[in-house]
Amino acid sequence: MPEQVADVDTLFLHGTGDEYAVVVRRDGERLLRGRLELKETDAGPRPGRFRVIDGDDTVPRRPEQFVEMARRATRIRISEQTSRGGRRDLVAMLDGYQLAAEQVRTCRICAGKDRYAPLTSETAIESAEEYICPDCAKRELQREADYRGLRSGARDRLEDLLVEVGDVERVRNLLSGQLDPELTKFDEISATTDAVDPVPTDSLSVHPDLLASVTQFDELLPVQSLAVESGLLEGRDQLVVSATATGKTLVGELAGVDRALSGEGKLLFLVPLVALANQKHGDFQAEYGDLLDVSLRVGASRIRGSGTRFDPHADVIVGTYEGIDHALRTGTDLGDVGTVVIDEVHNLGEAERGHRLDGLISRLKYYCETNRCDTQWVYLSATVGNAGQLADQLEARCIEFEERPVPIVRHVTFANGGEKVDIENKLVKRAFDTKSSKGYRGQTIVFTNARRRCHEISRRLEYESAPYHAGLDHGERKRVERQFGDQELACVVTTAALSAGVDFPASQVVFDSLAMGIEWLSVQEFEQMLGRAGRPDYHDRGTVYVLVEPDYTYHHSMERTEDEVAFTLLKGEMEPVVTDYDEAAAVEETLANVAVAGGAAKRLNDRMVGEVPTTHAVGKLLESGFIDGLEPTDLGRAVTEHFLAPEEAGALLEAVRRGTDPAGIVAEMELRDEY
Repeated sequence: MPEQVADVDTLFLHGTGDEYAVVVRRDGERLLRGRLELKETDAGPRPGRFRVIDGDDTVPRRPEQFVEMARRATRIRISEQTSRGGRRDLVAMLDGYQLAAEQVRTCRICAGKDRYAPLTSETAIESAEEYICPDCAKRELQREADYRGLRSGARDRLEDLLVEVGDVERVRNLLSGQLDPELTKFDEISATTDAVDPVPTDSLSVHPDLLASVTQFDELLPVQSLAVESGLLEGRDQLVVSATATGKTLVGELAGVDRALSGEGKLLFLVPLVALANQKHGDFQAEYGDLLDVSLRVGASRIRGSGTRFDPHADVIVGTYEGIDHALRTGTDLGDVGTVVIDEVHNLGEAERGHRLDGLISRLKYYCETNRCDTQWVYLSATVGNAGQLADQLEARCIEFEERPVPIVRHVTFANGGEKVDIENKLVKRAFDTKSSKGYRGQTIVFTNARRRCHEISRRLEYESAPYHAGLDHGERKRVERQFGDQELACVVTTAALSAGVDFPASQVVFDSLAMGIEWLSVQEFEQMLGRAGRPDYHDRGTVYVLVEPDYTYHHSMERTEDEVAFTLLKGEMEPVVTDYDEAAAVEETLANVAVAGGAAKRLNDRMVGEVPTTHAVGKLLESGFIDGLEPTDLGRAVTEHFLAPEEAGALLEAVRRGTDPAGIVAEMELRDEY
């Protein structure tokens, strides 16, 4: 260091045992650090031994050099963490040179590492009954995050909370599943209602029997009013996009039931899951069963032939996508179809099943055209990021209504798999012990990723609860639905069966997992599931808890961890609904279109939402022996009637040719699915 000392901004002194740390700063950077010892003289304390730290070495300097630095400093600061006697001696020493110093609160950790970090009421962070600077607090939190394997999204969230609440321990407790509401609260989505002039129900031009059913209400809900004003009852095809619990289902009923009662063709009401089809079938039976014949067609029917309850001549057919598609693929006569309602049409964007829904819509339109049906198409969804574009592709009018009937408060906390059930138990009890202003107890839906986990969670909850998934029989599911509706259950624990629209009036949704099976949720799925929280006729608000296990995946094929996925979902924008076709999907749908339409298969491919490479797909079908010209072979017909992917069919055929026994074939197919 040169004998002539340059001007400095700050000289910082901090007691460390029998000596004092010296830090010199200029332009916000540390210029020098060293150690100073004081000596007693007749005039009082004076600088004694002074050393400058240079890397791993300490270099002795003259005490006068310290005094020169002090004289050139704009300000001199003494840490309050220095002992009372040490502060007194430093002040007396500086007074001897007519130098003034201010005592300041600083970060002890920084001072111990020769860093000057003054603390204010705005910057001080509490940690273990002392206050430290934000940088040191973040480093402490980072060590905890490293230990738990937290990824970027979770780390950012914790750092934001740390600055907001100013307490390391409170934020660290969040990583152990604590339910401090100030910390777990991520955001609040306000209730919104667009200004829509309601349509009086007694003004509807519908069949008198339907009018008698709907006039129990004075007015239609906003989304229903918009649909009617946009030509719903004049036969206009519509894509209706609106949040959960805003009344979309009645839009399809108004069109379809009116036409069925008026002799203008039957209603097909199509849904993605068996559980949902069963519930909708029961609803239609209860509401219109004395006026119309109501039948059910679900995917399982393709195994049992025609199905024990399916009547293709019924006035109303409620079916799964696969159930109705199977009827088309096998040449079933569905009669005169007046209305088709496709519920949850955003499934067009699903990686695994989107192409099958796309194909079903095209094949059903072909059926209606060739049978000269005057068919109205109504598509329903709560979650579409490109509603206008999708409506154009479906040749329908877009009815998009932005409404959330009640506010939803979203919370995030961190916990491992074992801790999650304990947290869920607390949340379920807290909700059920609370009544809304409308007199209803709070009830909870817990979403998890596997049927076995449903039963495990349900068994461990203290209040009455039940698992609910597609593995239960129809009677069991109806019992759970009735008990929940009668407020006999505090909670249902479910997989994807509820996310697609089964109607439970829950006030609270808890995500035990952000996966369904071995796939992470999409933003659409997440939004739809959390939209189950809070019903306007029951609750004042909805509550959502996302329980995140840091550094965790549910299958080796998952590239991201749950804490990464959580904040992607919470901050995510609604994705556009796009149907993508790889070779396998293109071959499967082209084969189904050939089976239904023969030489018109290309026309069916061309009208689909996704782009299908028809020429390539036909070549693959010819090569595999699934078609002969533009007619399916016996093998091709068997493949499409059983919804086999072409590569699955090829593997099965090869196993049969090798003489593999049936059990062995099943084992091979299971292993293919796993790996």
